[in-house]
Amino acid sequence: MANRAIIRPYRPTDRAALADICVRTGLAGGDSREVYPDPELLPSIFAEPYAVLEPGLAFVVDDGERAVGYVLGAADTGEFVRRFRGEWLPRVAERLPRPAGAPRTPSEQMAELLHTPERMLVPALADYPAHLHIDLLPSHQRVGYGRELMATLLAALRERGADRVHLGMLTANTPAGAFYRRLSFHEIPVPDAGELTYFGRGTDPEDLAGSF
Repeated sequence: MANRAIIRPYRPTDRAALADICVRTGLAGGDSREVYPDPELLPSIFAEPYAVLEPGLAFVVDDGERAVGYVLGAADTGEFVRRFRGEWLPRVAERLPRPAGAPRTPSEQMAELLHTPERMLVPALADYPAHLHIDLLPSHQRVGYGRELMATLLAALRERGADRVHLGMLTANTPAGAFYRRLSFHEIPVPDAGELTYFGRGTDPEDLAGSF
């Protein structure tokens, strides 16, 4: 990286880059294409609905040519789920249908997640009403951009009146867990969380300032 990239608000022209980042980091932080060959599947669940429904809480790392990382948030998970069901799902349901029976493949499991946004309404997370997703291409990891993205989103969430935020990650993604703990996230006990671990923290970004 010859020049330091910048953090800026998401633009509609970033949408293809957002999808690409999601795909390239969608398998516990690694490239997901061998497991999920449809390039629209993961972005339709974890990236694009946030850019469409909550564009004011979407920020990217711009290397001067394209977005190479992002953070995406929802200030009110319950409201986001309602809009996902009513506004987002109709846009993609025909292209990405719900499995006819019990999901049998990784792609069918993800399609089931797409069609059940209510899965995001976890009672144990009620005190952490906002949630987020953050991803960076490997070329721009471990040089401060993740912390910078997080501070930017936390400040935006706080301005929206959300005082606490949560996220979920695959428990197997231990580097991500270490990253979140360095940013003062703490683990939230969630019964029957399966392969996921949940983290939460307040939205005051003050403890992140000056640490980039």
